[in-house]
Amino acid sequence: MTLIETIIIAVVEGLTEFLPVSSTGHMIIAQNLLGIPQGDPFVHAFTFIIQFGAILSVVCLYWKHFFQLDNSPAPEGSTLFGRLKHKFSFYWLLFVGVLPAVVIGLLAKKSGALDWLLDSVEVVAVMLILGGIFMLFCDKLFNKGSEENRLNEKRAFFIGIYQCISVIPGVSRSMATIVGGMTQGLTRKRAAEFSFFLAVPTMAGATLLDLLDLLKEDAVWATPHNITMLLLGCAVAFVVALLAMKWFVAFLTKYGFRAFGIYRIVVGTIIIVMLLTGHSLAMVD
Repeated sequence: MTLIETIIIAVVEGLTEFLPVSSTGHMIIAQNLLGIPQGDPFVHAFTFIIQFGAILSVVCLYWKHFFQLDNSPAPEGSTLFGRLKHKFSFYWLLFVGVLPAVVIGLLAKKSGALDWLLDSVEVVAVMLILGGIFMLFCDKLFNKGSEENRLNEKRAFFIGIYQCISVIPGVSRSMATIVGGMTQGLTRKRAAEFSFFLAVPTMAGATLLDLLDLLKEDAVWATPHNITMLLLGCAVAFVVALLAMKWFVAFLTKYGFRAFGIYRIVVGTIIIVMLLTGHSLAMVD
């Protein structure tokens, strides 16, 4: 991958990681437009690893949540485990929420289904359209959240189950988890913020697995150029995601999902029409 290709894909990742439009799907589209060969182990790993740069922006923007314990009194009569859960409640809820993704993600990775999906722009296009149609109506279906509804173990677990759907490129992890939160009675803002928080352990784990896979491969990939591109991609994705995330919370809280749904349908339809008419997505064949 060239310097320009790396920057473009990292910008796409940073812009779309926390928007309900599928960052993985958009990176696959960008790779096809740029003519980057699909199926290369380094390109696969690059797609996941630079997402780690984007999620670090969550820790930076919401650092008080990640580095502050709950020092309020635990419920009377709590056991030692109960008091520990209360004190580390933020981390406990993240642990409960990420459990389904750990199980499903490992199974998908072991089966190799994820690798096939990551090469399929057709899957991305179809899921963009289906997800877009759903998003045209989801605000009316699930917009019954209340500020009084707080995140608990049950809600965190169900949001984690929704997150598993996003192993399919084009679905959007952000959309799946935010809608999951809304189905549990959370407001759009609170659901979006937990979606951001849940991205940290989820994507950190995915990044670690891909790094381990790369290390198992022939070390021919570990050239100074490739390592530089990985670091640059993470840095660019971090900065862009930081800006995009702050804008997204305000926009989603005020306007909901409809605009993103229309965008997904338009993009997905354009891709399908191009493929059906025999046109390549690559700008340069």
